[in-house]
Amino acid sequence: MERLVYLGMRGDIVHPGIINIIKEGAKRGELLVGLLTDSAIANHKRLPHLTYEQRKSVIENIKGVARVVPQEEWSYVPNLRKYKPDAIIHGDDWQSGPLQKERDDVFAAMAELGGEVIEIPYTRGVNSGTLNNAIREVGTTPDVRLGMLRRLIDNKKIVRIMEAHSGLSGLIIENLEMLKGDGLHSFDGMWSSSLTDSASKGKPDIEAVDLTTRLQSLTDILECTTKPIIFDGDTGGRLEHFVFTVRTLERNGVSAVIIEDKVGLKKNSLFGTDVRQDLAEIDDFCEKIAAGKRAQVTRDFMIIARLESLIAGFSVEDALERADAYVKAGADGVMIHSKTKSGEDIKAFCTRFREQHKHIPIVLVPTTYNAWTEKELCGWGANIIIYANHLLRASYPAMVNAAKSILEHERSLEADSFCMPIKQILELIPGGK
Repeated sequence: MERLVYLGMRGDIVHPGIINIIKEGAKRGELLVGLLTDSAIANHKRLPHLTYEQRKSVIENIKGVARVVPQEEWSYVPNLRKYKPDAIIHGDDWQSGPLQKERDDVFAAMAELGGEVIEIPYTRGVNSGTLNNAIREVGTTPDVRLGMLRRLIDNKKIVRIMEAHSGLSGLIIENLEMLKGDGLHSFDGMWSSSLTDSASKGKPDIEAVDLTTRLQSLTDILECTTKPIIFDGDTGGRLEHFVFTVRTLERNGVSAVIIEDKVGLKKNSLFGTDVRQDLAEIDDFCEKIAAGKRAQVTRDFMIIARLESLIAGFSVEDALERADAYVKAGADGVMIHSKTKSGEDIKAFCTRFREQHKHIPIVLVPTTYNAWTEKELCGWGANIIIYANHLLRASYPAMVNAAKSILEHERSLEADSFCMPIKQILELIPGGK
């Protein structure tokens, strides 16, 4: 009987190094490829450009591959124990770095199974990481970006979204990564906030900036990033206007729009009951959601209903009644908002909403109840966490301090401590070198 050789891989980018390992594996027996699923990858690396089925179609048609099976976990060990191969093959680049622990676990598992670990010399000069960076520089297409949010929700416990109000802030979100004990942490996408977009233009957050102007800011972000974008649609405007908004955002590759169930002159929700906050009639808001769903062309675009009951001083029961109606009207998710610091009203809503709606995404914006961790919010049933205004809020004090320093010292030397080196900002922007 021919030996069974296992090869675990992502298969998102097939380069000469991958082909070499496949050839070497096929020489040694029947090559079984364990193709990592999106969910296996999502908490450790950036979500693949291609879906699992697309990647599977490519890999199973490469000469030398006998069979492709899903690898549902980042660790190779569960599949090794399931399929009991005679050998596993891998590039020797995992002898150090972030995959070293996985290597140690594989050696232990294969020792238990009486199998062999084959390490192939790493193909110099080409790797998936370098090619991924090259793809980022090239950019993405509206269709690919549009569908990314749903894939993230399906494959990650928590989707982490950060506010972007300019191309520069978008680049920070695009590139910032941090390796922690449980894998690679990064922001999964961007929030196009009406508050920070308005504030960056020196305008009040009262829907004073029209859609056409906001789309220009959005274009600045779209042109230099690849991650999915959620658009803050405020109240959505008139029903006829909202239909136009949906079509425009979808055409540009935006993944979702969030609209709030308020009427009248907009006042920021964090003012709470200190200002007048009028809620829309449930039937009217449901009609707006339904019209938006009818207007969209693809299944991927999402319309998320933002519930303002707690902001306006109403009960959790009122929010739940509205949420149920909005979901029945076609909303792809709900966002519940509150200005309390305890977050207990949010927790109560999430717990009770989950009893009725097991799979409808919940979006939280923990600006005021920010002592709760992402893991804890996930435990309440949240799917998406939006950090809604932090980059703009962080930039303002830094700019003020730099300006004060120049006024005080009548030169800019002392302001350097508040500023990033000009070389660093040039290197941040693609093509700036």
